[in-house]
Amino acid sequence: MRISIGELARRTGVKVPTIRYYEGVGLLPTPARTEGRQRRFGADELARLNFIRHSRELGFEIADIRELLTLSEQPERSCGEVDAIARRHVENIDRRIGRLVALRAELQRSLDRCARGTVEECRVIEVLGYGDDRV
Repeated sequence: MRISIGELARRTGVKVPTIRYYEGVGLLPTPARTEGRQRRFGADELARLNFIRHSRELGFEIADIRELLTLSEQPERSCGEVDAIARRHVENIDRRIGRLVALRAELQRSLDRCARGTVEECRVIEVLGYGDDRV
């Protein structure tokens, strides 16, 4: 099976410019080309792009995906390094959740204290920094 970049995009749900980007940063190998210079992808590239897409959906950074791909090509190795990458990612997610919860609480406090009057008296605008400090 050798498919075009458009067909690869359709099958994986990854846009063509994103596929080209992944090629450019080395996550996808440079594909074979036809005599007419069209890219042609096989089953290996399809599987690899699905791996990359799913990794991105889970929020992994490009560097981590690169490392996970390298590790996936060495099936005899211990999965300790994979676990460490995933653990670090979970810790980052937990930190982001903590920041989002704090942001939500701050915005909710502003809404709860809102007088429902005019914009001039609006607590949300005041908290955002346009209170009495306008220049």
